[in-house]
Amino acid sequence: MIEALFLLFGLFIMFFGTLGLLRFPDVYTRLHATAKCDTGGAISILTALAMASDFPLVVKLKFFVIALTIAMINPMVSHAIARAAYKSGIKPKATVDMYAWDNP
Repeated sequence: MIEALFLLFGLFIMFFGTLGLLRFPDVYTRLHATAKCDTGGAISILTALAMASDFPLVVKLKFFVIALTIAMINPMVSHAIARAAYKSGIKPKATVDMYAWDNP
């Protein structure tokens, strides 16, 4: 039962990441949505596979090592992609002014 919950949670996270990829306006917001959801969804799905499988303990530990590797590498890769996009001249379309309410 717990494995099914992890699997469904991972699938929902991946679904919302895909939805963000399709709906957001520029490369930076799309990258943010997909990077966060990809990391969380993959870790949740790999945890469900490790718990539900009948593989030996060594193979289950490999699932967790892969999940840890994804958790460490995915933020670095998404940052490198965003930095390369910014240095190549792609400007963000969404502008957020956090202090707009303070200046009338």
